Amino acid sequence: MEKQLHLNLLASKPPMAGLQSGSNVKLRMGPGRKRDFTPLPWSQYFETMEDVEVENDNSKDTFRIYSSGSLGPVLMLLHGGGHSALSWAVFTSVICSRINCRVVAMDLRGHGDTKAKNPDDLSAETMAKDIGKVVEALYGENPPPIMIIGHSMGGAIAVHTAAANHVPSLLGLCVIDVVEGTAMDALNSMQNFLRSRPKTFKSVENAIEWSVKSGQIRNVESARVSMVGQVKKCEEPLSSPGVSKSISEGIIEEEEEDEEEGESNHKRKKEDDQEIKKECLYTWRIELSKTEKYWEGWFKGLSSLFLTCSVPKLLLLAGVDRLDKDLTIGQMQGKFQMQVLPQCGHAVHEDAPEKVADALATFMVRHKFTEFIEGFPW
Repeated sequence: MEKQLHLNLLASKPPMAGLQSGSNVKLRMGPGRKRDFTPLPWSQYFETMEDVEVENDNSKDTFRIYSSGSLGPVLMLLHGGGHSALSWAVFTSVICSRINCRVVAMDLRGHGDTKAKNPDDLSAETMAKDIGKVVEALYGENPPPIMIIGHSMGGAIAVHTAAANHVPSLLGLCVIDVVEGTAMDALNSMQNFLRSRPKTFKSVENAIEWSVKSGQIRNVESARVSMVGQVKKCEEPLSSPGVSKSISEGIIEEEEEDEEEGESNHKRKKEDDQEIKKECLYTWRIELSKTEKYWEGWFKGLSSLFLTCSVPKLLLLAGVDRLDKDLTIGQMQGKFQMQVLPQCGHAVHEDAPEKVADALATFMVRHKFTEFIEGFPW
């Protein structure tokens, strides 16, 4: 079941075994391990934020872009389903300390703060075209060398973008933890996983806490900046029974070390429950369950499409069991470079941003795409 639910559709790892979103589960964190779940600002990791406007079928769509760096090739970062460009925040600060590069992380259609006339059209074809249009809007007819890096759904879109030649200056391709075979096998259990998640959270802090304790994002720092792009304030009335019921589902308490603290925590929780009515609730920015009709289009034929891309390719996986037959043969034939990063959840670049940055930096320097920053210890 765990292997099935390690969906390459989402940028999230399903809840840990035994942790159901509808149950009042307590997780022991140990003494002195009180963690901070307050949100972190994008400006701590990216240098600039802008909205890029592109023409699209007699309308204008606006894509939210976060950028860093001024020299070297461009790393175009594509996030997974349900996430946003902020998923790449910690990774960006790390990679920019290792190699000369420019980072451009964008909120894909229907995600984050991007505003599209048709946000529900998440077909691989449409989203791949979006990447090309954003590149053109940013750099005109002569874009700099670009390496596309995508995670999960974003990895699939990266492959479709490269295969359709929407980025003429494409330098290389990096796909993170998405493999056709595993993804297609897991589609049947996808809706069950989505239903298991809390529908609402009483605060952004609560959402961050859930993401860490459920295993969706194992790196607390990354969760504190990334979850801001995943949730939004609820639009439905606070009196809605569905909302009030689901609040408690999103709350995971820390287990205190003694009875006195336990009583204090119980009292605080009762006070928190009373305050809930005064608070504005938060929910997911995108209803992933409604995107089901596009899932097969993202992943079917992905392995062969990946192998036909003529640029140097890097595949980063959380586990070697994700390789399907086509990729296994291709890897044996040396058609791409692969690296397994164990002890990570599905959100590899969030769980282990340093390891992903090291793998990518080494790959790019080896192919002479860029150079290590002077003084970096290699």
